[in-house]
Parts: sequence; structure tokens; C-alpha cells
Amino acid sequence: MRPGDIDTDERPFVLIWELTQACDLECDHCRADAEPQRHPRELTTEEGKRLLDQAAEFGEGQLVVLSGGDPLKRDDAVELVDYGTQQGLRMTMTPSGTNSLTAETIDALADAGLKRLAVSIDGESAASHDAFRGEDGSFEQTVQAARAAREAGLPLQINTTVCQSTVDDLQGIRDLTAELGAVLWSVFFLVPIGRGRILDPISPERAEDVMEWLLNVADEERFGVKTTEAPHYRRVALQQKMQAATGSKPNDTIGRRTGIRAGDGFAFVSHTGEVYPSGFLPHSAGDVRERSVVDIYRHSTLFEQLRDEDHLKGKCGACEFRHVCGGSRSRAYAYTGDPLASDPLCAYVPDGYDGPMPDEEFEVPEPAD
Repeated sequence: MRPGDIDTDERPFVLIWELTQACDLECDHCRADAEPQRHPRELTTEEGKRLLDQAAEFGEGQLVVLSGGDPLKRDDAVELVDYGTQQGLRMTMTPSGTNSLTAETIDALADAGLKRLAVSIDGESAASHDAFRGEDGSFEQTVQAARAAREAGLPLQINTTVCQSTVDDLQGIRDLTAELGAVLWSVFFLVPIGRGRILDPISPERAEDVMEWLLNVADEERFGVKTTEAPHYRRVALQQKMQAATGSKPNDTIGRRTGIRAGDGFAFVSHTGEVYPSGFLPHSAGDVRERSVVDIYRHSTLFEQLRDEDHLKGKCGACEFRHVCGGSRSRAYAYTGDPLASDPLCAYVPDGYDGPMPDEEFEVPEPAD
């Protein structure tokens, strides 16, 4: 199933459940500000199963990602994968590259019905990756886990964060992604929340260059390429195609996007049951202990606004690509406290636009209220 195959007013393409914020790593970019110990108000196993029952109400084959922290810090992770599979959900997981991710655990997850395993690689070498992840040995453990997933017949996804400290390693990570036989490379453009506030993002101009390079990677490699919190990747792709086909700029007849973004095809349930448009947009629209995640996604004011590009402000609201892209709502929120504001990572200026511009200095923002 592809994003364009579903009605994102009715269901998300991706539903992420943050099983726990506990993790043994101290990654520089960690959205969750993860800590070694689990939170006492985490959803219990039974509450989690009720959440998975609700997720099944979205429709056949709903994609659910179990994330963290490190989801394997919970001893019921395999049980939850098995339960979700029985409910007809497509269960996937993003564990941390620690000692918990053994070949035996990967085999158990595969036997429970896991459809894909995603691991994070943020450096082309052990030195750069381990420095970013805050744990010596993380690179080797992650690579071993990736190979174990392949041996277990589990499709593998590689996740990579793009910021100043990782951007020069992208070519090496690309090569490693191919070597490991991954089916997808998911490239995340930094949103400065959690510990990620201490990192330096790349400039909008560099982001454009990276996206153009990623389009070439997608054409040349056997694995797929997607971006996270960078929907203007679709705008860059469309501009390239239209320029190649007609030699002219696009106009207002640009069609509806086929990707997803926070609140529109994407939803996130925190470890304590709060429902956010994204883990990088921590503005709660409700609590699954009190209200079904289906009802929150379909009918909460926040989600409804985020699905309507005509609510967008600034140059995102004026942009002819807003129905294709729409900008990162998470990054807008991180910088301004307003999820409908312009995305400061986008270098594109709509024709004739002379309104206010997002902050081009990329100063590290204070936490949004």
C-alpha cells in the first residue's frame, strides 16, 4: 500500500506508537530525551492491546511502527507484535542498536509476524556513528543486527538523520545501505526538539542540494528513498520532472501530493497515551486512555487543520506547491510554536511572494510552549 492509495482524512498511512522512552543510548538528536528507566505511566500491555484494537479500526493492513526510546526495553514487545499481527495490522519496529537487539530477538520478532525492522545509521564509520549515538560499539551492534534481520528474512530499513555533523557521511551511509541489502533508506532532516536542540541543522540551500542528490540515489539504487520532515523533497522532484518535460516552471494546476506529513497521513501515540500529529510535533490532540485514536485522528481540530493546506501561513500558505508539499509542520512548530507557520528549512520562494520570511539564521529555538 502506498500513501496515495488511502484517504488520509480517514486514516493515517503510518501510526507510530512510542512503547517507551527508556533507552540505553544517549543520542545527540534524541527527540524523546530518552532515559535508562521506563516511565511509570507507560501504557500497560492490556492498554497497548486496546490501542492496537483501535488501530485495526482504521482499516485493513494499517501500518503500525513500534518505536521508542528503545521498544525492546519492554519485555512485552514481541507479544505486542504478535497481537497486532493477529488483528491484521502490519507491524514494524525501530529498535536501538544496543545489546538488546540480538539475533535471537530478531528471530522472535520475525516469528511474531514483524513486517520490517528499521535501524538507525548516522555515520559511515564506527567512529562517527558511535560519537553521534553516545555509545561505543553501537555501530557494530547495529550492523550485526541488520545482517541478522536479512538472515531472518525480515525486510530492512535504514534511518539516517541529516544535520551538520552527519551530512558529509551521507555517501558512505548510502553505500552501507546498499551493502546491507536494505529495502528503504529513510532520511530524516533534523527537527530541533529534545536533545536535537544542541545540533546544527544544515542550511536551506544545502538541504536543496541533498534532496537533489537523493533523487539521483533513488534512480540509481535498488533500495527506495524517502524523506522524513522534509516534504519539499516532493516539490524538488516535481520541479525536476516538469523542467525536464516542458522546460517551464510549474503553475497552479499542480495536483494533490502523494506523500504524508504530520497530522496528514501520520499520527503518533506517546508512551503515556497522548496522541500527537508527529513525535516531532508534541502538541497533544487527546489521550487514548480517554478517547479512541481513530476519533482523535479523524475529528480533532488540530489534525483537521493540519490536513487542510489552506490553513498554512506565510510563504508555505502562498506556495503553489502547498498541496504537493506543505512544509514540515513539526519544524514550523519547533521554531515558532505554531504548526501552521512556514517551514524554515525550505529555500523556495513562491513567485510574487513578498510577505514575511521564516528565520534564516537557524538559531537554536527555545522549547515551544
